[in-house]
Amino acid sequence: MMNETGLVLEGGGMRGIYTAGALEFFLEKGIEFPYVIGVSAGACNAASYLSKQNGRNKKVNVDFIRDPKYLSWRNYWKTGELFGMDYVFDEIPNKLVPFDYKAFHSNRTEFVVGTTDCHTGKPAYFSRKDYGEDLLTIIRASSSLPFVAPIVEFASRHLLDGGISDPVPIEKAERDGFKKNVVILTRNRGYYKKPSRFSFLVRRKYPQYPELHKTLMNRYMRYNQTIQEIEEKEKNGEVLIIQPQHPLKVSRIEKNPQKLDELYWQGYHDAESKWKQLVDWNQSGKLVHS
Repeated sequence: MMNETGLVLEGGGMRGIYTAGALEFFLEKGIEFPYVIGVSAGACNAASYLSKQNGRNKKVNVDFIRDPKYLSWRNYWKTGELFGMDYVFDEIPNKLVPFDYKAFHSNRTEFVVGTTDCHTGKPAYFSRKDYGEDLLTIIRASSSLPFVAPIVEFASRHLLDGGISDPVPIEKAERDGFKKNVVILTRNRGYYKKPSRFSFLVRRKYPQYPELHKTLMNRYMRYNQTIQEIEEKEKNGEVLIIQPQHPLKVSRIEKNPQKLDELYWQGYHDAESKWKQLVDWNQSGKLVHS
């Protein structure tokens, strides 16, 4: 167990397969954290890590990617959903590749899922006591990308993708008492977001949510500021970052299984390369940069 250390997971659609690979290494080595927080794909991958189902994330993300029910423009034109949300969050976990709910709920790690409240435009976080048995609904909300997935209603709130308002939720981890954190990013070092070119589309799609519109427009600034803060914390020995070192060949809606498989193993090996640092950090409380 990584004592007093949190695990913070970025989203990124299919780029999240990188995180899946890193978490697989953690599973194999028995590396556990008392606290995990994730948004979007990060939250999806965290669930199978916390249910300790080796290989499940790879199976779900790579083996099903060619299935049009999982991800396709056909889905979008038929239902308004790019990812088949019922397929991904019901049929797969409940029938095709069963999710081990019992193991998940018996795991004592706190698991916080970040979403975005459409009315306020602010992050809405849900911990175990909030979602209880309804884990998949809140992960679905966290993964519901604007424009290509419907808004999810939960606890009288209207929710979308957690990455909109808090793309790398390290501040929430710190507020929850975790001043040391392992952060897994799905963008390469040196990546910064640019302003969105789709402002007019946001107003047209979500006219009843002006605060959501503001958050979407300022998202790039929030992201870039968060990355700068995390890199500063890394220098101070408060954060250990696992991330790709070069720009990815995998897109948010990547359907090439070979590219996804390569990125999965890249995440695995990048986590492996940080293992000694992690162990030393846990034992001594000091992070020594390699």
